[in-house]
Amino acid sequence: MLDRLQSVEDRYDRLNELLSDPDVINDSKKLREYSKEQSDLEETVQTYREYKEVNEQHKDAKAMLEEKLDNEMYEMVKEEISELADRKEELEARLKILLLPKDPNDDKNVIMEIRGAAGGDEAQLFAGDLYKMYSRFAEAQGWKREVIESTTTELGGFKEIIFSVNGAGAYSKLKYENGAHRVQRVPATESGGRIHTSTATVAVLPEAEEVEVDIHEKDIRVDTFASSGPGGQSVNTTMSAVRLTHLPTNTVVSCQDEKSQIKNKEKAMKVLRARVFDKINREIQAEYDQNRKLAVGTGDRSERIRTYNFPQSRVTDHRIGLTIQKLEQILQGKLDEIVDALIVEEQAEAMQNAEQ
Repeated sequence: MLDRLQSVEDRYDRLNELLSDPDVINDSKKLREYSKEQSDLEETVQTYREYKEVNEQHKDAKAMLEEKLDNEMYEMVKEEISELADRKEELEARLKILLLPKDPNDDKNVIMEIRGAAGGDEAQLFAGDLYKMYSRFAEAQGWKREVIESTTTELGGFKEIIFSVNGAGAYSKLKYENGAHRVQRVPATESGGRIHTSTATVAVLPEAEEVEVDIHEKDIRVDTFASSGPGGQSVNTTMSAVRLTHLPTNTVVSCQDEKSQIKNKEKAMKVLRARVFDKINREIQAEYDQNRKLAVGTGDRSERIRTYNFPQSRVTDHRIGLTIQKLEQILQGKLDEIVDALIVEEQAEAMQNAEQ
């Protein structure tokens, strides 16, 4: 481990030199690339440097015990050795986590898709609750959110809503929301007071750059049609809505939220690129990593990952067996406790795999 850490520090120092090089400063692509790499390494390097300093202090303190010390000084040195040993152990554990392979998509923006599934009107109302939950979570993180496409219901829910979330580390936290979410509650439309169980599905796709997924214009069929939702006087009078079909993968995306056909096409293209990128990644994962399954789940959208139980004000994440009695807080977007627990579990599983 120490050899790897030294290599990381050497690379970090080299990047500092490169970022001062006039040739790099004048090359925006290289400057952006090296700056990001340096930023990614910074926490590891700072932690490693503290570890080396603590390790030297620990050695020096142990050496002092070999000298002639009075009782008071001897006890002080022993206490310092104990404190330094504890700190050294903490830093070693942190460094092991920092050296784990990182998900290359963690820094990406995301495209989220929420759909009402089993349960009719109640499932669609729950889809609306999930959208509000993620909106509040995104706001608390300082991320920007934009609706791309939505189909609302008369009761105020969503048959489907697709939106983007832009911000540092958006995918690293939202990726754990992939899957089927189950709600248990008495619907507003239920006169008998019976508890119903309904589900909504959530898909979280890393936003793909044009250079990451090769989509040719000749492979896309573009259809235009009149909008049927909100949009003022232009609704049903102009062909502003756009449907894109990626022929090689038969991926279909439509967008009609904007009055402008050009803007609708831009939004639809963003979703199309993310879906094709996701499809390619999942095929690669299936081919090379078929038998591996982390404790947080495969991300399969058919998995029931979480239950929101209203009568007991309880939220249970089934992947890690976590149950917390904070339903209202969770629905207000306070997801950190769940997300942090999922991150810790994933890191523990990854460390176990790395040691095998």
